Amino acid sequence: MILLNGTSSSGKTSIAEQLMSMLDPPHFHMSVDVINGMRAKEKSLALDPVELPGVLRRTRAGFHRAVAGMAHAGNDVVVDYLFSEPWRLLDCLDVLAGLDVFFVGVRCDLAELERRERARGDRDPGLAAAQLPDVHQHGSYDVEVDTTSASPYDCAIMISDSLALGEPPTAFDRLRTALRSGAAGMVET
Repeated sequence: MILLNGTSSSGKTSIAEQLMSMLDPPHFHMSVDVINGMRAKEKSLALDPVELPGVLRRTRAGFHRAVAGMAHAGNDVVVDYLFSEPWRLLDCLDVLAGLDVFFVGVRCDLAELERRERARGDRDPGLAAAQLPDVHQHGSYDVEVDTTSASPYDCAIMISDSLALGEPPTAFDRLRTALRSGAAGMVET
């Protein structure tokens, strides 16, 4: 499993699409945006604002378990996600235990994130800026890429080259160890 973590508009989906054309055997691209798109739109828009956080949390927890299910069934997956709330990482550390997770930090500077948001037009302005302080706070990755000036293709090559080294991924194990010892500072649920 390759897990791409970065803010909205950082380039995760574009990198995942490039990886899909490079990797053997064929991989599945799993994105929480696709899961969110499966929810009935008219019902979601009518939700009481008090209900919405619970619905979103259940959606994200379900996504974690869907990713784990695909991987446990022997499928190779590229996951496009963001750890903008500490509980998401904690849940994934638990749910994805026993799986090889190659954890990739997808970084991009704020000015470029804001430019991309404006160009896309399908994100609330300031969304990436709001996510930026939290998404990478855990600090441990197997590899990091920066899409500020590197293309999605170049980032996918960096990830593919890192995978080709054949070293087992260790970031998730390091994070689990740090959490057990209380060193990670991410005990908030």
